Amino acid sequence: MTFDQIIADIKRKIYHPVYLLHGEEPYFIDAITSLIEESVLTDSEKEFNQSVVYGRDTNTGNIIDMARRFPMMSNYQVVIVREAQEIEKIENLQPYIENPQKSTILVIAHKYKKIDQRKSFAKSVDKAGVIFESARLYENKVPAWINEQIISRGCNIRPDACQLLAEYLGNDLSRISNELEKLLINLPAGSSVDTALIERNIGISKDYNIFELQNALGSKDVARANRIVSYFAANTKQNPTIVVVTVLFGFFMKLMIYHQLEDKSKNNVASVLSVNPFFVKDYAQAAQNFSFRRLRAIIGLLREYDLRLKGINNGSTEESELLRELVYKILH
Repeated sequence: MTFDQIIADIKRKIYHPVYLLHGEEPYFIDAITSLIEESVLTDSEKEFNQSVVYGRDTNTGNIIDMARRFPMMSNYQVVIVREAQEIEKIENLQPYIENPQKSTILVIAHKYKKIDQRKSFAKSVDKAGVIFESARLYENKVPAWINEQIISRGCNIRPDACQLLAEYLGNDLSRISNELEKLLINLPAGSSVDTALIERNIGISKDYNIFELQNALGSKDVARANRIVSYFAANTKQNPTIVVVTVLFGFFMKLMIYHQLEDKSKNNVASVLSVNPFFVKDYAQAAQNFSFRRLRAIIGLLREYDLRLKGINNGSTEESELLRELVYKILH
């Protein structure tokens, strides 16, 4: 089952005796677990029929004992095992899973790593209930995910504002969700999110951010690039240079791909580069300013400065000065 299907079923009060939630992305696991914890039982029912334990504090025997109990004055009891990845020999739950208590909803939240779905333990869960792998979202999929979250709240977001959030927040979905909550909490339905609103509510500068530096470099706007670099140098905690270099590496690699495309139509470029069609014109302009040969040299520079930022062949040059050097060399 997909995340959306699981959430929809829970909201319709369609429950399963076992939920095994596993994988590298904690956001989806936490979201499903929290919805079950908050919505299945009433407040009065929770007092006697809801148990939350942590993997480091329990074992499979205790979990089975809890799951075998019958509910008191309720149709269900809920047993939630958080941080289940810390349980030794979690596969020892298999005898219970093969014959689960129908009035128990057992949630196993196994975060940060996957369960081997080829083994009999996972297959028994799949037969008795729900097994869901929470995969890490690739960075190029984050803007679309942000857009979906905002649309689901009855609002919309400009492509440049969406890209700004994605570049600044990375692919930490829990962090993104928290920031979106701050952004949308007092926003009327139908509102449009732009960069000015993000700056006021989240604190990301609409003029001095990695997205704007990328644009300044692509258009070879030396003065604007230098202003942004100076801002970053004064605010390295909010703008870590290693993150800046990583994002720029992705941008210039996409420019190299752009140069090699035979079909440079907007839709094809957007599809191949995994960008919003809104930004294709920026890549077209940057490709005019940087030849393929020059881009190869820039990729070499980015790799060199990535190593220097990690302490390899750097000496004592400060992080902020390394960024100034790098941007100067890209532009000249």
